[in-house]
Amino acid sequence: MKPIRKAILPVAGFGTRFLPATKAQPKEMLPIFDTPAIEHIVREAVAAGIEDIIIVTGRGKRAIEDHFDANFELEHALFEKKKMKELEIVQGLSDMANFVYVRQPQPLGDGHALLCAQSLVEEDEAVVVLFGDDIVDNEGGPNAVQQLIEVYEKTGDSVVLLEKVPDERVDQYGIVDYAKVDKHHGVVSRFVEKPALEDAPSNLGVIGKYILTPNIWHKLKTTSPGPDGEVRLANAFADHLADNGKIYGRILEGQRFDTGDKIGFLKATLHFALKQETDAAKATIKEFISKQ
Repeated sequence: MKPIRKAILPVAGFGTRFLPATKAQPKEMLPIFDTPAIEHIVREAVAAGIEDIIIVTGRGKRAIEDHFDANFELEHALFEKKKMKELEIVQGLSDMANFVYVRQPQPLGDGHALLCAQSLVEEDEAVVVLFGDDIVDNEGGPNAVQQLIEVYEKTGDSVVLLEKVPDERVDQYGIVDYAKVDKHHGVVSRFVEKPALEDAPSNLGVIGKYILTPNIWHKLKTTSPGPDGEVRLANAFADHLADNGKIYGRILEGQRFDTGDKIGFLKATLHFALKQETDAAKATIKEFISKQ
């Protein structure tokens, strides 16, 4: 079994929930405190041993490529001004991993976005897939990608990340039928998309972080598009299970922020601001919030 060294980040969406901020810039470049959301995702992957970052972009996403590219003019200006800390940060971005970009020419679903990158994945290779809205902080423990890889190395099968969902939010998630293997992982036998609470097979919702094995790629190529013409990864998973394939679930350890939601984005920003700033700054932030 080959070690996993590639991650695919599908980021071709329009980010309509954040208009007008995303009219002229990618949603993934909006800063979580001082760091773009997509950089959090990339750093998580790299820390787990990923070497190749494949980013599936769309029209208007050039800023993502520029962010992870070298910038001679900026680097020279920082050097001349002896801003060495800032220079190290900027130079480190392009050195983190091997970045490859492909375009999704039309918004035809998350499965279609992955298929746009398929030629960059070897036939016998498993890959990590990371969508841009889920940022996890598990300080002192394995990050979210490491948690997925731990299960893959035990099972050799596809893995989805799961989180316990409050009852009032079950109908906003894909929910799984799940049989526990140990404290942290189990077998997924069914996906139910946004069920009513009374119809949900569990309270475990699927988070946008996965490991895909080669058999899932085959299902992506053969699964039928939905009524809207979009190819969905969830349908490929369902087809795989229908053919007696195996998918495992890893229950998330750590705090997750849904940055695709405005309130989740704000919570993430405050969380990382309070982690990174000085005690004086933390006190100022807390005082400001308490007075609102």
